[in-house]
Amino acid sequence: MGFYATTIKTNIPSLLSMPDLSSRAHTIQIVFGLISVCLIVLILIVQPSIERDSKTGLEKIQHSGTLRVLTLNSASTYYQDNNGSNGLEYELSTLFSDYIGVKAEFIIISQFADLYPELLFGSGDIIASGLSKNESEFSSAVAYGPRYFESSNQVLYHKKHVTRPRKMEDLTEGLLHVVSGTSQTKLLVKLREQYPRLIWREVDDAASEELIERVDSGEVPYLLADSHQIALHRRFFPELRIAFELGEPRQLRWAYNRSLDTSLDIALERFFKQIDKDGRLEQLIHRHYSHVADFNYSDIQTFTGHIEKRLPKYETLFRKEAKAVGVDWRLIAAIGYQESLWNPRAKSPTGVRGLMMLTRPTAKQMKVTNRLDPAESIRGGARYFARVLERTSSKIIEPDRTWFALASYNVGFGHVQDARKITEKNGGNPNRWIDVKKSLPLLARKKWYKQTKYGYARGSEPVKYVGNIRKYYDYLIGLDLKLNKESSLPKLLKDGETLPLAPSL
Repeated sequence: MGFYATTIKTNIPSLLSMPDLSSRAHTIQIVFGLISVCLIVLILIVQPSIERDSKTGLEKIQHSGTLRVLTLNSASTYYQDNNGSNGLEYELSTLFSDYIGVKAEFIIISQFADLYPELLFGSGDIIASGLSKNESEFSSAVAYGPRYFESSNQVLYHKKHVTRPRKMEDLTEGLLHVVSGTSQTKLLVKLREQYPRLIWREVDDAASEELIERVDSGEVPYLLADSHQIALHRRFFPELRIAFELGEPRQLRWAYNRSLDTSLDIALERFFKQIDKDGRLEQLIHRHYSHVADFNYSDIQTFTGHIEKRLPKYETLFRKEAKAVGVDWRLIAAIGYQESLWNPRAKSPTGVRGLMMLTRPTAKQMKVTNRLDPAESIRGGARYFARVLERTSSKIIEPDRTWFALASYNVGFGHVQDARKITEKNGGNPNRWIDVKKSLPLLARKKWYKQTKYGYARGSEPVKYVGNIRKYYDYLIGLDLKLNKESSLPKLLKDGETLPLAPSL
């Protein structure tokens, strides 16, 4: 309850006058008497409210039953995939909400610059979006939790579009871009004291992921962004390179409103200490980032080597299961190669495993009991793809219908439908892959995903996924044609020797 200072003017009736007091003294006495009565009434009104609000900040969150988490819709924070919600910040926040006995509610903020104001306005309890101390003009008004990850500031460029910048003096003429309101903008302001000619452009209508795509397309010459965000997306754009790093590494933390009450501070300190000690923090970071460092595109030479050494072990299984669901076996084999390089023991930090890299829910749907068994994995993968293909609109003619199904197999049916709607809105044909594949990357741009039903998606990934599988599929078709041609010629075989299922080249 607010208390407001006011000037009180009171006219006292003569009936209440005291004969042995001066008129002025009497007036003062009456005024103080009225003030005392008002204070007593206020105490009676306010005291129950004070008692009700005597809970600590943590207790208020627990009493509400919900931890309101402010975050961004991105690959490094929170997003939706085939298995539902995902992202490092999503998983950490869910763990913390479980730790304090409540449910996590994720509130998506459209741009980084709005995170701190929304927290101060009371829209959420914490910000979980890769923040660091003293990065914002609002930093002095908030508190920060323990560090849980480290990220550096990297300058990104495309090796074929621009010349590699090698020193700060090369970043002139506004060629360097940065997301407005981030720690990188504050870093550049500080660096300009040392490098007066340093000029950059702040972008407030796009996130780092979208700017990374613009570097690949040549729209943005240079970009300053967090290393973990660059790592997540650079694997889809192999021509991108890191020029150099600026400043000190950032220690990523959560933020929450500063208060004399330290209950939330203590809870966060204990929580991060616990998950660091029991290994869950390391496990989460490994799950979301370890595969990025090891990711490489398989070139044709590597593919040929695996055809010679690995495919012969599984070709019969691919043929059998593909025939059972009415799909070309070479397509199922190409999917398997993209997923695991035909490695039956393959495992991902995210929990998918086996030759077809099935998730646990998908394996259960397809009645696969052992995902590491090649026969079961290929059968499950073939059946699941056939189901996705059947669900894909019959209005889409082949081969486009297969490409749509592959994209859905990778990123989810809902996100592909969102991309089709965007394509139609932009005047394209939602039943043509050549049009829709241009719209899929837009699902990572806030201008577009905020208009969709299923929200943010790493739209460039299914485009690369489909492109890779088409390449492997076409190559297998060519090999099969060669095999059929060679099999029609006389063969001189030694006793017990048989023709290889996949020929050596």
